[in-house]
Amino acid sequence: MDSLEVNKIVGAILTASVIAMLTGFIADLLFDKERPESLAYSVAPSEAGESLVAKAAPSLEPIAPRLAAADAGSGGTVAKKCASCHTFDEGGANKIGPNLWDIVERTVASHDGYSYSSALQGKSGEAWSYENLNAFLTKPKDWAPGTKMGFAGIKKPQDRANLILYLRSLSGAPAALPEG
Repeated sequence: MDSLEVNKIVGAILTASVIAMLTGFIADLLFDKERPESLAYSVAPSEAGESLVAKAAPSLEPIAPRLAAADAGSGGTVAKKCASCHTFDEGGANKIGPNLWDIVERTVASHDGYSYSSALQGKSGEAWSYENLNAFLTKPKDWAPGTKMGFAGIKKPQDRANLILYLRSLSGAPAALPEG
């Protein structure tokens, strides 16, 4: 190796060192090195925090007008989602969920031979009205927090109306349709 190559290598090392030092000085000028008093932003809670949560939760529109235009045949198609956990025939056996024959207007958590969650047992004074079915089918865990039902719910209101009309048809004496 001759002296010219050694000079090139030493020059490259010195140039890289000078560039690194200059970059450090520029970074020090651009960025503040002092540590803030607190490392997080402080957000004061709203006085009306609970009312904001209540306003954010959308209310369900009444199911009665949708039932008037519902189709039980389409509801039977929607019910295929339920068939893995429920039976629909009269006197049918319970599966993971209870048999759904004659469910409309039946008392909540009242089907013989099925062990209901405490969430549904707590609603045993209520009936499976059209509105309760609508709310439950929208999102079961919202209507009955703690329910064993792992189903996410049916988002489309018309699909829920079709399913409810189909469930109504599963009875020897179907419940009267609500007015609206």
